[in-house]
Amino acid sequence: MAGVESHLLEPLVNGDYSGRSCERNHDEELSLYSNANFFSLLSFSWIGPLLSVGSRKRLNLDDIPKLANHDSACHVFNVFSHNLQLDRSSSSSSRIGTLKLSKALFLSVWREVLLSVLFALCFTCASFVGPYLLDAFVQYLEARREASVTGSVLVFVFLFAKLIECISQRHWFFQTQKFGMKSQAALVAMIYKKGLTISNRSRQGGGGEIVNLMSVDAERIGDFSWYMIDLCLIPFQVGLSLVILYKNLGLASLVTLAATLLVMVLNLPFSKLEQVFQGKIMEWRDKRIKATSEILRNMRILKFHGWEMRFLSKILEIRKNEMIWLKKYLFTEVLVTFVYWGAPIFVSVATFATCLLMGIPLESGKILSALATFNMLKDPIYNLPDTWQPDMVEKLPRGSSDVAVEISDFPCGTKVAVCGTVGSGKSSLLCCMIGEIPKTSGTIKLCGNVAYVAQSPWIQSGTVESNILFGMEMSREKYEQILEACSLKKDLEILPLGDQTIIGERGINLSGGQKQRLQIARALYRDADIYLFDDPFSAVDAHTGNHIFKECILKCLGPKTVIYVTHQVEFLSNADSILVMKDGRINQVGRYSDIVNVEADLMALVKAHMNSLSAVNPFNELQPDDSKAVNDLSSQHLVECDSYSAVKVEDKYDELNASLTGQLIQEEERESGNVGLSVYWRYITALHKGALVPFILLAYILFQILQICSNYWMATAAPVTKKYKQSTLGSSLCVLLRVSLLATAGFNTAKLLFDNLHRCIFRAPMSFFDATPSGRILNRASTDQSAIDESIPVNVGLFASVTIQFLGILAVMSQVAWQVFVIFVPVIAISVWYQQYYIATARELTRLVGVRNAPIIQHFAESISGLTTIRSFNEESRFSATCTHLIDAYLQPQFHNAGVREWLCFRLDILSSSVFAFSLAFLILIPPSAINPGVAGLAVTYGLSLSSLLALVVWNICNLENKMISAERIFQYTCIPSEHPLVLEANRPPDNWPFCGEINIRDLLIRYAPHLPLVLRGITCRFPGGTKTGIVRRTGSGKSTLIQALFRIIEPTSGEIVIDGIDISTIGLLDLRSRLSIIPQEPTMFEGTVRSNLDPLEEYTDEQIWAALDKCQLGEEIWKKDEKLDSPVVEHGENWSVGQRQLVCMGRVLLRKSKILVLDEATASVDTATDVLIQRTLRTHFSEATVITIAHRIASVLDSDNVLLLDNGRIIEYGSPSTLLQYESSAFAKLVKAYTSSSSQEWSQSIDHAI
Repeated sequence: MAGVESHLLEPLVNGDYSGRSCERNHDEELSLYSNANFFSLLSFSWIGPLLSVGSRKRLNLDDIPKLANHDSACHVFNVFSHNLQLDRSSSSSSRIGTLKLSKALFLSVWREVLLSVLFALCFTCASFVGPYLLDAFVQYLEARREASVTGSVLVFVFLFAKLIECISQRHWFFQTQKFGMKSQAALVAMIYKKGLTISNRSRQGGGGEIVNLMSVDAERIGDFSWYMIDLCLIPFQVGLSLVILYKNLGLASLVTLAATLLVMVLNLPFSKLEQVFQGKIMEWRDKRIKATSEILRNMRILKFHGWEMRFLSKILEIRKNEMIWLKKYLFTEVLVTFVYWGAPIFVSVATFATCLLMGIPLESGKILSALATFNMLKDPIYNLPDTWQPDMVEKLPRGSSDVAVEISDFPCGTKVAVCGTVGSGKSSLLCCMIGEIPKTSGTIKLCGNVAYVAQSPWIQSGTVESNILFGMEMSREKYEQILEACSLKKDLEILPLGDQTIIGERGINLSGGQKQRLQIARALYRDADIYLFDDPFSAVDAHTGNHIFKECILKCLGPKTVIYVTHQVEFLSNADSILVMKDGRINQVGRYSDIVNVEADLMALVKAHMNSLSAVNPFNELQPDDSKAVNDLSSQHLVECDSYSAVKVEDKYDELNASLTGQLIQEEERESGNVGLSVYWRYITALHKGALVPFILLAYILFQILQICSNYWMATAAPVTKKYKQSTLGSSLCVLLRVSLLATAGFNTAKLLFDNLHRCIFRAPMSFFDATPSGRILNRASTDQSAIDESIPVNVGLFASVTIQFLGILAVMSQVAWQVFVIFVPVIAISVWYQQYYIATARELTRLVGVRNAPIIQHFAESISGLTTIRSFNEESRFSATCTHLIDAYLQPQFHNAGVREWLCFRLDILSSSVFAFSLAFLILIPPSAINPGVAGLAVTYGLSLSSLLALVVWNICNLENKMISAERIFQYTCIPSEHPLVLEANRPPDNWPFCGEINIRDLLIRYAPHLPLVLRGITCRFPGGTKTGIVRRTGSGKSTLIQALFRIIEPTSGEIVIDGIDISTIGLLDLRSRLSIIPQEPTMFEGTVRSNLDPLEEYTDEQIWAALDKCQLGEEIWKKDEKLDSPVVEHGENWSVGQRQLVCMGRVLLRKSKILVLDEATASVDTATDVLIQRTLRTHFSEATVITIAHRIASVLDSDNVLLLDNGRIIEYGSPSTLLQYESSAFAKLVKAYTSSSSQEWSQSIDHAI
């Protein structure tokens, strides 16, 4: 877990970790494992029913038996957190270090650890029986077997030891995997729980890092369970080896001990280097996942600006640094592997040479026994150095005080408005009230429950209904009332499945206003005592905002305490108290009528609002309704905007939509059946078309041949011969060659696949990101890519190694006792049947493990982004429970996958043991003269490993197939349909295009996905070059979709958009998007600096950047900072206010100076005074540009040349504001009237004060 920032090392235990929130009842009757009898457990027969189902059908999560209570994530997490609490309470330090964490983990899974150790000790003892008795067996063969009973006893002891070895190894491995999974589950749950408690400051930099902790590091700690047991076995294995060697070789065994210790010491620095390199890999991987997460979150913005390839290069640069350390790690692993395979050779040569010097006789039996023992020593040599490395707000009981919020005493039922300019601290004040920002002094007291509505909407993946209920029980009457109050009923009619429509990640398939109203509905349904609203009205149009304020704030929340931040001055007069903020201070407090006449900050805001109203009022002298006049108006102003054509075909579109309704977010695609040979072929031929593969295989084959030859010469021609020395040297070189080539091929293949994956993702259309939760993509970029980097090359090497070893053993045994094939052939046939029966289930279980990992990452990333909302609603327990349920869904296939694997290996071990027993029986029954005892002993030496090798061959076939699923999942994403080309060389627009900015839209139809309904329905209109056009109407009418079509973020179903005579569908996307500018609805900043956010392509000078900052009213703010343009911006721009982020977006377009500018709610999050300044700046610097403005502030579009009104994807009006306002029946006139009427009271009060 290298590279973890200090804030992630804060105490893991904060608050109440009793785990009551995640308790659940696992039905023990549904658990195959907990209900199995002794013999079923011993033989792994308890997994049989699942294998039977898997052989008949494709497995789904519902087919997999439940986990037992004691194996569930909830139970393990409760025990783990309890142990941490005990350790914390008994220690003077609250910091959770490595030792405390390890201790708590051990105590949480001690039963599995103890069983693993016991089974491992049994396995070790049983595995040394063969080498110990081998000398006696060879002596028995040489003595012509005068005592036949001895031979039978030896065969029985060999077989019994093999059976004990088989059973103990299988249960050792199963229990080890079990406590590894439980450790991983406990850590992931604890990391998630910790994530729910981290401070706002800590959250600004650690999102991607913590995702890596959950997806990669926790899994590595689970994998450490294997090495932990190996570490415990080292002294035992070395001790038994020395006992056998001393029995056979006497004092020469001391040389063996010295040689073993020397190899261990030589291996130590390499393993230390591996740890350092692994730490660096994880550090850069953290940075990469963090950057990838941020980019995926903001991919729409990148595509709007044409920056995606620039940000791809940023990811590739981080990956380049990661690969530097990966390369060092892999080639250090080459040396460690060389030591692993070379150690038995080195130790045997040193020992036998010492025997010759000391005159110790080297008989065939002793040599073979020693060789078998040396082979047992390579594991402890390899494994020895491998070590593992707030209460800020006082909350009073409900009803215990008449004061609801105590900062400046606000009685219960008070309505408090907070206003001020951009960056004055309004949002920070609300965050401080709910404890999200630490206070340095003073006190805050809240009496009652709190509901919070954030300025940037946070919508959870799930249905509309689940977002509103937010964990509460359904009350249909209350639910319907809230839908009406929040103006959501009409939106639900538009959505394909009403309130059962699944909302994509971050509310991707909702407009900004719909997301905000959904947030308000969630708060209202909570029925809290105190409501905190952070400028929720800025994202909705004037009419909807007015309705929500009256119905929600004044009516539904009449008796409640409400503190609302707003830039809408018209909502101030209804407040019982107003807080006016500036530079982080409350400058004015009082009722509107008391402080509005004071020449201070509120007066400035009111004056700016009055000026905007004065721009509206002259148009508000409406003529009497005249339907004929309106018809004339329509015919006059819709010559270029055939809205009636849309109406005529309305029925046709509706009929088409009815057949295409569906969900945007689909279940993750999962392959079925065998991992195709094409996947293996694509992997091994990815690098140089597989040119290195024959050389790697040749090195493996030569190594095995030389090993067999050297052992044969030692067994038949002791003492040590020149041939033996040459063969041992040759086999050592083959080891070095094969591991070097394998590391090279694996490293470069990983590099190629990473580059291909990310290029395909970054070139994918926006529809892919809309329908694909980022957790799925991050899962491939982290877990699957980690498997490609480190696991798959090792698995490929292991598969080749054990297969060639197995074939070599067969060759040796066929030379000694070819009759063994009488039993071996049917055993092979049975083994293949078992493997086929097993793999159908195991493959689907592995795929389910991959599929079920993504929701955990998704849930965590989503929780971190909505942490303020979750905590303010006190929903941490429910979200933690959801996390443990998701972990259980991940553990179910993983646990049973371990079970089916051991089921297979147990049966293969039994079969191979029968082959070995048959071979031994054959050797003692044939005539003495028929075979050389030394050669027979060599066959027995190899036969000792036959059972484990047969199991390893089949297990590696299955394991490689399971691991190749990661490659399959990555190849799946390299086949994503790409967007249209960035540049079409044969059809590039002129350098000065667009020259005047004229836009023609003809019969435009848009839908977000082929299975979803139309969003725009036959739009036809023309925006003359150099004109200003405002697009207005209620949220969800299709305004933002029209803008996305202009940038080709969404390709039209039919129709065309022509800019200055060029059909935009005929040119490259980069040529189009780089010539247009946009200030998007959701202001976005990326981690980096102010400079990198304004100019990510590094095209402009500092002087140009400063000029742009001054124009967008941010120059003074940046100049005050010590780092100036290099002032830091954290992930998602969280250290800047939403209004400031919107001004930075303004600065970007001022730098680009395009002929076409789109403002999508560009000033929604700024105060009226700042809005006026920005509008003035835009009029000055884009006077000759075509400006398209989507705005909820009517004043922002009144000075436009034309106004376009959309409703349900159709144009209902288009014309100049003055013309449309002449008639009361026009939709625009009604919109203006709603806006002005809501401000009439403030207007009259302002006039009175002026008088």
